[in-house]
Order: sequence, then C-alpha cells, then structure tokens
Amino acid sequence: MNSALVGIVIGAAVLLLLLMASVKIVPEYERGVIFRLGRIIGAKGPGLFVIIPVVDRMIRVSLRTITMDIPPQDVITKDNVTVRVNAVTYFNVVDPNRSVLTIEDHIKGTSQIAQTTLRSILGQIDLDELLINRDEINQRLQRIIDDVTNPWGVKVTLVEVKDVELPEAMRRAMARQAESERDRRAKVIHAKGEFEAAQTLADAAERLEGHPAAMHLRILSTMAEISSERNSTLIFPLPMEVLRLIDMLRPSDAVQGTPRTA
Repeated sequence: MNSALVGIVIGAAVLLLLLMASVKIVPEYERGVIFRLGRIIGAKGPGLFVIIPVVDRMIRVSLRTITMDIPPQDVITKDNVTVRVNAVTYFNVVDPNRSVLTIEDHIKGTSQIAQTTLRSILGQIDLDELLINRDEINQRLQRIIDDVTNPWGVKVTLVEVKDVELPEAMRRAMARQAESERDRRAKVIHAKGEFEAAQTLADAAERLEGHPAAMHLRILSTMAEISSERNSTLIFPLPMEVLRLIDMLRPSDAVQGTPRTA
C-alpha cells in the first residue's frame, strides 16, 4: 500500500513537472521562438501556449525599445581635431526569428556596430560641421546603423550624439575666435554709425546753408543752452557773410597810408 502511494505521488510530481514545462505564458511585449529538435518552427505569443517538453526549446525575445548608451569614443575629425564623443541609440526587435538565428546577441552586436559607425562617420566631417549640423549627423548615423542591423531583425529608430568634449587648447582657441568676431562686429557697427552720423550732419549743413534764417535760429538756440549753464564765458558765433561784409566796409589800408600786412 505504501509503495503504491509513493508511486502515485512520484507519478503526480512528474506529471506536474511535465505540465509546468509544457505550458508557457508570454507577455504582450515578448515572443517565444520555438525550436523543435533543433529546427525553428516560429515565434509564438503573446498569451498561453503549450510546447512539447524535452523536444521543444523556447527562447524569449523582447520587442520593447531598448535605450543603449554608446560609450565615449575618441574621434579624430577630418580637420585633425581629437574630440571625445558619446551618444545614445534606440532600437527594438521587429523579427524575433531573425534576431535569434542570424546573430548570437543582437544587443551586443548593435552596440558594437554603433561604436564603430560613430567613429567612422565623425572621422569624415569637420569639427564645425559636428558642432552645427548635429541633426543631420544623427540621421546619417541612424540610417547606416539600421542598414547593418536590418538582417538581424533589429530596427534602429534613433541615434543621438549627446556630448562633444573638446580639448582645452581648442576651447581656448574657439573662445578667442568668438571674441575676435565680436570685436569685428562691434567695429563694423561703430563705423556704420559714424558714417550715418556724418551723412546726417552733411545733410543738415546743406539744408541750413540753403535757409539762413534757420541757421540764425539754431545759433540763438545754442546760445540759450550755453547761457542756462551759468558759464562765465559766452561765445557768440558770427556767420561768415557778416565777417565778409565787415571786411568789405573797413577802410582800405592803402587809402590811410598804412601798408597791408600779410
């Protein structure tokens, strides 16, 4: 009786283990790639399904987007400047079967190809282009990496260059360049201001010359401004026409017997 009971318990335990090994539950974001006697029969899921214990083997593959940092890379740009660049890439599996059959570890493979592509592409561009055309470079990296990972059933959706670390000497040179550029712009703006001021003064002088009354009013206005400051000296300007008239009315030195001095 005891041996029969032990046999029943052992049989129930084995049956339970086989049932647990045969029933699989895969969540929505995963697929189960099934191999039967070494041959792939396809991906199953999501949900509950049954496999044949011992005969079938299941490999879980996640379909969620993976965010992976590309480690900092020392890159020599086209204009021979050494920079340290790091980036981030986003990718996900779109074909579970190929991600298992064509590559041993699709995450590690994507990481390695992203690092090598980053060094290769950034080595073909100048430093100024790297700092300015960041979006174009990101799209170029995404296209190249995606073309390589596509046979693996992996889709690279985004590659972003996060940080570009410049050498200290290069940062100082760029600071001097920016300062020189600001000085140049300041001098150009100052020169344009002087030119416009001189042109405005020339227009004003030309207009005042054509209207003597306006000239006299301007003189009186200037005298009023000077007198309001309580100065001890008052300068009274005379038009050149008045001076010429006085010179014409002055008796001739020849008539008075006095020689004219130069």
